[in-house]
Amino acid sequence: MSQLVFDDDLANQLETLYRTGDVLRRRRLVREALGAAPGERVLDVGCGPGFYVAELLEQVGATGSVVGVDASPQTLALARRRTQGQDNVELHQADATALPVAETSFDRALSVQVLEYVSDPAAALAELHRALRPGGRLVVWDVDWSTVSWHSADPGRMRRVLAIWDGHLADPCLPRTLAAGLRSAGFGDIRAEGHTFASAEFTPDSYGAAILPLIQRYVAGRDDITEEAAGRWAAEQHELGEQGEFFFACIQFCFTATRFG
Repeated sequence: MSQLVFDDDLANQLETLYRTGDVLRRRRLVREALGAAPGERVLDVGCGPGFYVAELLEQVGATGSVVGVDASPQTLALARRRTQGQDNVELHQADATALPVAETSFDRALSVQVLEYVSDPAAALAELHRALRPGGRLVVWDVDWSTVSWHSADPGRMRRVLAIWDGHLADPCLPRTLAAGLRSAGFGDIRAEGHTFASAEFTPDSYGAAILPLIQRYVAGRDDITEEAAGRWAAEQHELGEQGEFFFACIQFCFTATRFG
């Protein structure tokens, strides 16, 4: 695995991605699944630029609080700016497998498109279990990248690009084993719901178009995909969009679980 380098450029690209319509829809679905209430204490593991943190602060109100944890100092800097002036928020730089929080100190926790990057998801789930109080609710959201359906006039090149993209993940098909992992960590009442993100138009708000620059940046110069080839791959998608032939779809999975005991 060769993960994305979380520098300032990538942090800014993620900031743009997280403002798109499909990701706004995802945040709404996550917040609905989490069900945070006023006065509750919420943990966001892999909080990134802090969009969930800021929105959850509004949900829990002045009597509640939110703690965000992320391994990237660049994205945490964005989260700090986003939540500046709030006195009921804490942001920590740490790994998902070693959370700097007290045991049973949270009512709810979430981790959105994070565990697919973690080399030891069992350790991360154990930490989430430790952090939640008995009866606390967890939401984990990840993508099964094997479900991607992406039109191209050069399907061979598309397969190579997506195979290289899979290399930046610890497990590109993590949702397949998440339920078992949650049970092993001690969670119960585990439920999974799949959400399709599909677009037949190349619009900035669609997930497929929005992740195009991230994929191009990552695959360029890796294996047999030169920077020129990566550019041609991206350019073809823009051209397909102009011709009304763009198509992208994938399934993202929302898991909910409860800590018992």
